[in-house]
Amino acid sequence: MSLLAQLVQLYIFVIIGRIILSWFPIHPGSAMATIFTYLYRATEPVLGPVRRMMPAMGGFDLSPIIVIVALEIIQGSVLR
Repeated sequence: MSLLAQLVQLYIFVIIGRIILSWFPIHPGSAMATIFTYLYRATEPVLGPVRRMMPAMGGFDLSPIIVIVALEIIQGSVLR
């Protein structure tokens, strides 16, 4: 697997980590808050524009799913 494919896979894991942490209450100053801040900073530049382009889905944020699917398509067709 190429380095670029590995980086794409790592970014997918970072997005999944952000999704999982969003399910839990995060208290300011805690270790989870620090981790979430890093994950947020790493993923928001990609997820934010996708979220803004999507129509309202009744409070559901589907942008991580769309980005993960797009990255998997890119990884499967272009990077291999």
